[in-house]
Amino acid sequence: MIVGNLKPLEEIIESLGEYKNIFVLGCGGCVSVCLTGGDRQAHQLAAELDHIRHYKTGKPKFTVHTIERQCEPDWLKEYLTIPENTDAVLTLACGAGVQTMAFFFDSLPVIPAVNTTFMGSNVEPGVWQEMCQGCGDCLLGHTGGICPVARCAKTLFNGPCGGSSNGSCEVDKKYSLCLGHDLLQA
Repeated sequence: MIVGNLKPLEEIIESLGEYKNIFVLGCGGCVSVCLTGGDRQAHQLAAELDHIRHYKTGKPKFTVHTIERQCEPDWLKEYLTIPENTDAVLTLACGAGVQTMAFFFDSLPVIPAVNTTFMGSNVEPGVWQEMCQGCGDCLLGHTGGICPVARCAKTLFNGPCGGSSNGSCEVDKKYSLCLGHDLLQA
């Protein structure tokens, strides 16, 4: 699951510049699950951006739509039509979706409204934990399913690191085991 947070409203407004017809596009994929980029959030953002107080020279017109996954070119080709006269697309997708949109609709500015923060998992309602940094060298089969890059404060693949005390890491006490030592000894 890719996790993201909505950019600060002031940053989004500044990025809209002088565009007058803005297509706000939600993503029904990962960022909708973390309540950042789905249909409801796209409509809420457009409603907030629609206030005249944010603009010096008149407010833009916002059109809102959501597509299941912005990172899938085939879905974009088949299911997405950009409204006529659109000046810019404001996307609530993760970084992969923003880049796919920018490639697919290269004649329009594609503006991100979300900061992609990490790949993670929902550990309890509303609480996300980073589980993967996408390093491209996955060792989860050797580490008991715990990522030493994302979940070790020092991103150590090999251990023991020599920096643990009473079962905790001296860099970050929330890491209650030395991944390199405890898991690779098993």
